[in-house]
Amino acid sequence: MRHRRKVPKLSMEKSRREAVLRNQARDLILHGKVDTTPARAKATQRLVERLVTWAKRGDQASRRRAFSVLQDKEATTKLFEEIAPRYKDRAGGYTRVLKLGPRRGDGAEMARLMWV
Repeated sequence: MRHRRKVPKLSMEKSRREAVLRNQARDLILHGKVDTTPARAKATQRLVERLVTWAKRGDQASRRRAFSVLQDKEATTKLFEEIAPRYKDRAGGYTRVLKLGPRRGDGAEMARLMWV
């Protein structure tokens, strides 16, 4: 049953799914966009929205919490010093998902996760 399930399983075991979402969130923070499948983009979007909300608080507990998710000092610093101030007046919806079309190799649908 799916009662109170927060993230789709994405056909992966928990540790692999967490690693994929962590890496995509880190890449979005560092590079500004991520090209992936729509399901992964939506799952990553939820994680990144939560991270930005923590970063907007700006306290030490939020920084440690974000670092525990990202496990990357450079990404955490950029999140708190560059990205969070940009969205200080915005209540939510920091990212958008754009559909790109099929991937050339296997025809899978692709989407781009990017900042608003």
